[in-house]
Amino acid sequence: MAPAELPGPPPRLSLRDKKMSSSMSRVQAHAPVDRLAYFVSKISFETLPDDVVEKTKVHVADTIGAALAGACSAEAAIARRTAGTPGGALIWGTGGRTSARDAALVNGVAAHALELDDSGGCDHSGAVVIPAVLAAISEVPGPVSGRELIASVVAGYEVGRRVLEAAGGYDSHNGLGWHSTGTCGALAAAAAVARLSGFGSLATRDAITLATSFSSGLWAFIHDGSQAKKVHAGRAAEGGLLAARLAGEGLAGPSRVFEDVWGGFFRAFNKDACEPQNLCEGLGESWKVKRAVLKPYASCRGAHSAVDALDDLLSESGRDAAAIDRIELRLSAMLMGMCGARESGAMAAAQMSLPYALAARCVFGTAGLASYAADRRADPRVQAVMDGMLLEVDDTMQPLDEPIVTLLFKDGTRVSKTVPRATGSAERPMQPAAIHAKFDALAAMSIEPEQADRLWRMLAEIENLNDCRALEALLAGDGDRRPVFC
Repeated sequence: MAPAELPGPPPRLSLRDKKMSSSMSRVQAHAPVDRLAYFVSKISFETLPDDVVEKTKVHVADTIGAALAGACSAEAAIARRTAGTPGGALIWGTGGRTSARDAALVNGVAAHALELDDSGGCDHSGAVVIPAVLAAISEVPGPVSGRELIASVVAGYEVGRRVLEAAGGYDSHNGLGWHSTGTCGALAAAAAVARLSGFGSLATRDAITLATSFSSGLWAFIHDGSQAKKVHAGRAAEGGLLAARLAGEGLAGPSRVFEDVWGGFFRAFNKDACEPQNLCEGLGESWKVKRAVLKPYASCRGAHSAVDALDDLLSESGRDAAAIDRIELRLSAMLMGMCGARESGAMAAAQMSLPYALAARCVFGTAGLASYAADRRADPRVQAVMDGMLLEVDDTMQPLDEPIVTLLFKDGTRVSKTVPRATGSAERPMQPAAIHAKFDALAAMSIEPEQADRLWRMLAEIENLNDCRALEALLAGDGDRRPVFC
């Protein structure tokens, strides 16, 4: 799909493109961002590989399930109270409606609120892209087919991950204190909405580059369990939608924002190791939605491999957690900084705590959402297990290396293991039955089980939907009237 030249003005934006004709000199057809914008504007369902379509459908359903559960969170409740603009976009898991931008914000917060949304994209691409796209549908005249939705979601995942990789990758970008879900996610949402809106390459490029002005999100939440992290996904979804709408009206984005210039994205969000060519390397061959992973545990993804290692060691040794005397961890400095705190107080802090995830697995037999309820966080047995852990930074480890988990059993036996890729990844996939069970459990927090079943079946065949507005009746619920999960 590599372009020989930029396409002509798209019909929907003919007036806008006439206004832009005097600035066509800004466009360099072979610059990485322009090649990416062209590719995104040309993505169609018919050209997508079957495995990309199936993977995308899984992530749409998984994100919606996470958001329906998140509608019961304290963060989503607060976000709903800020959504005062009337409109036709549904707030998922409730009967309320608001403007498209506010819906993208609230639903994005809900999708990320309980730490069960996907990872491995921008980082949390699903919670950014899917709320933005479904909110945008409320403003698009005429029906939007399921096939158009899939193509738009693929576009968002493609841009979000490519921008992160071009910015040096997760460790370089996030290691400076930026939360890539917010910084790169806004561009992912902008690309997805641009694709849904039928933008040509020029307007798509402007949507993506304008979204850099909405890039934000700092890791400072890590120090006190702040709920700010949950807002990053919603703000990126809302910012990307706004960027696309502005581009559609003719507002030009900064065409040199991905060049090595003062004020450019890479200089601002990383000091070195940036690779602009990654914006367009392998387009149509390396589909970035396939890089995204599902999350079976209600914690930061940084804790998942350790939980898997604990599970494996217990299974392989034929023992249960009661036989453990002590857990030892060797981990990278970056993982220690992100997830090394022994937290069991506020939910947001506990979800970022690797020791808590392991302790919850030992005490309750699971690191799933139920283990993060207030009464379980207050269980003294959890704190006792965490207090007995030994965490040691290994300076020879790379930032993204997974930890080495060692179990010392009461009879003196020691066993160790590292799980290179956690459950939910391509190397260790969640089984279809587990994905379905996760969706059912989460969706039932805001809608009735029978409704959740019908929603699941509709999402499983979403490519056959003539108009995605048919989803709305199954996304409405009473999560805003149920007890808050915190």
